[in-house]
Amino acid sequence: MQTYDAIVIGAGAAGLFCAGIAGQLGLKVLLIDHAPQVAEKVRISGGGRCNFTNRELDPRAPHKHFLGENPNFCRSALSRYTAQDFIALVQRHGIPYHEKHKGQLFGDRSSQDFIRLLLAECEAGGVQRRQPCAVHGIAFSAGRYEIQTDGGPVAAPALVVATGGLSIPQIGASDFGYRVARQFGLRVVEPRPALVPLTFDGEAWAPYAQLAGLSLPVRIETGSKKERMAFDEDLLFTHRGLSGPAVLQISSYWRPQAPLRLDLAPGAALEDQLRQAKAGSRKLIANELAAHVPARLADAWVRQDAGWQRPVNEASDKALAALAGRLSGWELVPTGTEGYRKAEVTAGGVDTRELSSQTLEAQRQPGLYFIGEVVDVTGWLGGYNFQWAWSSGWACAQALAERIR
Repeated sequence: MQTYDAIVIGAGAAGLFCAGIAGQLGLKVLLIDHAPQVAEKVRISGGGRCNFTNRELDPRAPHKHFLGENPNFCRSALSRYTAQDFIALVQRHGIPYHEKHKGQLFGDRSSQDFIRLLLAECEAGGVQRRQPCAVHGIAFSAGRYEIQTDGGPVAAPALVVATGGLSIPQIGASDFGYRVARQFGLRVVEPRPALVPLTFDGEAWAPYAQLAGLSLPVRIETGSKKERMAFDEDLLFTHRGLSGPAVLQISSYWRPQAPLRLDLAPGAALEDQLRQAKAGSRKLIANELAAHVPARLADAWVRQDAGWQRPVNEASDKALAALAGRLSGWELVPTGTEGYRKAEVTAGGVDTRELSSQTLEAQRQPGLYFIGEVVDVTGWLGGYNFQWAWSSGWACAQALAERIR
């Protein structure tokens, strides 16, 4: 049986990074993945350019950009390996990048630049890789993990699970990490799709299905006054519901049967604008409305009420107030989400109360570590989840090296 200092299962962002750093710290590391290709989520992220981190991440206040049963769990790892640290690594590898908005950093060329970076870090650490290679069983005996694989049995005193969540099963996502956690008696917070489009009942959505493809800036909210979350982002209408950054962000906080509240013309005092137009315009209400929202949206909106399908100077003040109120305070209840097939990440996962925030090691199972998306730490859209992968992988690698020393 071949033996190693550490075995990492999962060759995604967190697993590759952890393995490479641990190898460079002097450990003999084996990296195993059941998929033929590494880092498929890296490859498809950011429209193929990889939104690899976010400058606005504040490690001292992780609750601002992360959720989970204990958002502050990730403070230790994020403060010890920061966005600036990973940016410096990107620069050392000569990868050109740019900032979009709200601190989001993307590669200039292709996600492949970042996959090559991760593989180069593994090569620098002498990491051995087995791919595709399925794991058929894990046992813990005499202080080491014995793992049955397609390539034969292997063993190590330390096992790192970096197998991600359930999102995007078409690229190999599975519940493997949760099964390993449960095998060793660790609690798992019920997983659910996050950063995912929301859907609505077909008949109720019929008036808006024609708007599919339309995008506009909105303010979106959900939750009670005490726990309200709100985002100012772009909304995208789809045939089945709503998507775009605004909806992906709010979806992580939305709960079934809860309403969403949307302001489709944020910053515009619509009722005042329409009253002013009434005093000096003979245009149709839809035409006046098109100065504040896209024309397709204005047309679809006024068709919902006969009182709105007339020149603005013929409309009652009550009708104009109702129209403005509906546009700036549209309340609707999604019937569901597009599920893991379209979810960018999985919320929930290995309960952080089971893990050390310093090392990511299981509190009650020596030598067993969980990093990245498999843990109950979920970031906002915009590079936060990748930074958690880098930070948790780095923190775990430091702990592995300390363990071997």
